Amino acid sequence: MTEFIRKIVPNAKDDVLAGITVSLAMIPEVVAFAFVAQIDPLMALSGAFIIGLITAIFGGRPGLISGAAGAVAVIFVTMIADGHTKGMLMDIPIENMGFFYLMACVVLMGIIQIFAGVFKLGRFVRLIPHPVMMGFVNGLSIVIFMAQVKMFSHKSLQVSSAGVKEYVSTYMQGSELYIMIGLVLLTMAIIWGLPKITKKIPAALTAILVTSLIVIGFNMDVSTVGSYIVEGGGTGLKGEFPTPNMELWEKLPFNLDTLKFIALPAFLAASVGLIESLMTMNLVDELTETRGNGNRECVAQGAGNIVSGLFGGTGGCGMIGQTVINVNAGGRGRLSGIMMAVTLLSFILFADKLIEMVPIAALVGVMFMMVIETFAWSSFRIFKKIPMSDAIVLVTVSLVTVFVDLAVAVFVGVIISALVFAWESAKKIRARKRVKEDGTKVYEIWGPLFFGSIQAFNDKFDIKTDPENVEIDFVESRISDHSALEAIFNLVEKYEAEGKTIKLKHLSEDCKILMYKANPKFREVVIEDIEDPRYHLAANPEEFPKPLSEYKF
Repeated sequence: MTEFIRKIVPNAKDDVLAGITVSLAMIPEVVAFAFVAQIDPLMALSGAFIIGLITAIFGGRPGLISGAAGAVAVIFVTMIADGHTKGMLMDIPIENMGFFYLMACVVLMGIIQIFAGVFKLGRFVRLIPHPVMMGFVNGLSIVIFMAQVKMFSHKSLQVSSAGVKEYVSTYMQGSELYIMIGLVLLTMAIIWGLPKITKKIPAALTAILVTSLIVIGFNMDVSTVGSYIVEGGGTGLKGEFPTPNMELWEKLPFNLDTLKFIALPAFLAASVGLIESLMTMNLVDELTETRGNGNRECVAQGAGNIVSGLFGGTGGCGMIGQTVINVNAGGRGRLSGIMMAVTLLSFILFADKLIEMVPIAALVGVMFMMVIETFAWSSFRIFKKIPMSDAIVLVTVSLVTVFVDLAVAVFVGVIISALVFAWESAKKIRARKRVKEDGTKVYEIWGPLFFGSIQAFNDKFDIKTDPENVEIDFVESRISDHSALEAIFNLVEKYEAEGKTIKLKHLSEDCKILMYKANPKFREVVIEDIEDPRYHLAANPEEFPKPLSEYKF
């Protein structure tokens, strides 16, 4: 505990102010999360508090902000609706059963994430290529921008001719639209200009306070956090301290059918949550020039989701928008995340009326500035300077992020990058041919031998016309996978079928172990006791009058 306090003290003021700023920017996105998942906003806010607090204390990336995020919400929508239906078909019908399935799903999601951390799957985020990262950031910036544009509208509950209730959005017009735009520009101007005057005052928080005071002082009729919640079907922010949800244990049937029902959405939510969290962690690493612990973050995210589910909250993950706001506001340590969570809870419990008075325009302005700062504008400058394959990956990831899904975009980008790398590596296989004085033909192989290069490797050999003795020299090549082993074995079989002798030499120790394990046949053709020519030193005694051990090379 002493060590924990020692680490948070140096940047305490900036962390506290950044945490308060982020908590204000957190509310509309968390409420939007609730609307997407069709749950009570307080359920989402409770989840944001619990997940944010636990990951801030125990996570692997100080400064990273976690909460109820829309990327995870989308996965839960169908499951909640189907859960409601299942509840009404039970022997004793239960209303809103989908919410209890949701809480169980969030708990299972957390368990999966903890296993991911325990088995150190977090390290794989380091394998994500830079073009994928840039494409992800650009696409996500566009997604966040589009989400803010929707704030320039009103939601109204309408009933169709078939009796179906649905929310319909209509965009602002006339003076209402102009006032909204003016307040957004004012907020952005303060965030842009204040740091040029002084950096001792947090720009984003100041902008929110100034814009709110102007709206309240002039009694402007504009959209606020409170009206936004009411338009979405909520009753307000007033809530209570999260406590264990006992109804979860009383009403949810704990059986195989329940597990099968929640397994797939839990796995998908866990995957999306971890990918977004680890990608956010990577971004913070670049912004702060420090390094986080991906596996520890996986475990903390999982623990946060488990507790959230047990306490009646929703699932969540790292939130890139709020994290960037936190970092730009000076938040660097765990205290910023803790302060965000505590402030969010305080707003819910004690300051709900004040927060409901904050104009949406102020929060939209903060998010617009975050989009401008997050977007990798350098990608336009370097677009023609990078390989065509990297440019395609960057654009593809951006488009998939915008039109499909964040996690899918990362998977697509990594797969394309891996295929391009395999294709380029496959073209690097080379074979130099020479004949020794005794008539033995030697094939000197350069380049990696793996599934992508075995076709080119096989084309190098002329089995029918080769002499009786053949050697394959792997001094500049490595055997990488089962496809390579199979290709070499088939080559040996073909030479022996022609009555010819083939030997393999200069194989590294790990390659020989791999081959011997795959097939005992290789022990007959591999030459063991032979020096590696790359490290062979031909010493002339006249040049070295002293023993070689006495020289420093």
